[in-house]
Amino acid sequence: MKRHRKKRKKEKIIMFGTGAFAQVAYIYFTKDSPYNVIAFTVHSDHIKEKRLFDLPVIPFENIEELYPPEKYKMFVAIGYSNLNKLRAKIYYEAKEKGYELVTYINSKAIYWDELEIGDNCFIFENNVIQPFVKIGNNVIIWSGNHIGHHSTIGNHCFISSHVVISGFSRIGDYCFIGVNATIVDDIKITKECIIGAGALIVKDIEKSGVYIGQPARFYKEIKEDEFG
Repeated sequence: MKRHRKKRKKEKIIMFGTGAFAQVAYIYFTKDSPYNVIAFTVHSDHIKEKRLFDLPVIPFENIEELYPPEKYKMFVAIGYSNLNKLRAKIYYEAKEKGYELVTYINSKAIYWDELEIGDNCFIFENNVIQPFVKIGNNVIIWSGNHIGHHSTIGNHCFISSHVVISGFSRIGDYCFIGVNATIVDDIKITKECIIGAGALIVKDIEKSGVYIGQPARFYKEIKEDEFG
């Protein structure tokens, strides 16, 4: 069981994003990680201030000219806008530029050596992740969740706080799980689903859409750009 990181030399990273999540992530990276954030980046038409936390904000269009991927890594700090698809878009653009995308796991999260996790993931404090869990790429797991053994979380997902995902569950790509949702054991949720706050999932979800209630029921389809 892991509670603390092994000490290693600080690596320099660029943070994509300047919004609320990026600001929170900066604090975590600065105070509880082997990484040193040395600059922020967003697309030029989204730059409102030239500095954040007294660090430069650089246009993403030419970020590799100032901070080449051979020397710097990156983290894409965008929330769940458009069902995580905006974060996924930047994720792939950053990889096309050649950047290695780092994963952060808080020192107060509990997990085991058997965890499999992709890149550009962010795991907050007080998460309990049991053995044989698989977490895909570009996944955000906020604080205080239980991820049961042998469960799988797909790529580009966002798990809010105090969610219970029971053992052998499978969450598809581009899903959002709301606060206090509960997923019973051996459940499969298809891609591009929104599970509402407090929802109770007791059977497989095979159709993409929004699900609410206890037990959860299909509420509506997700329209483009409606979520986030």
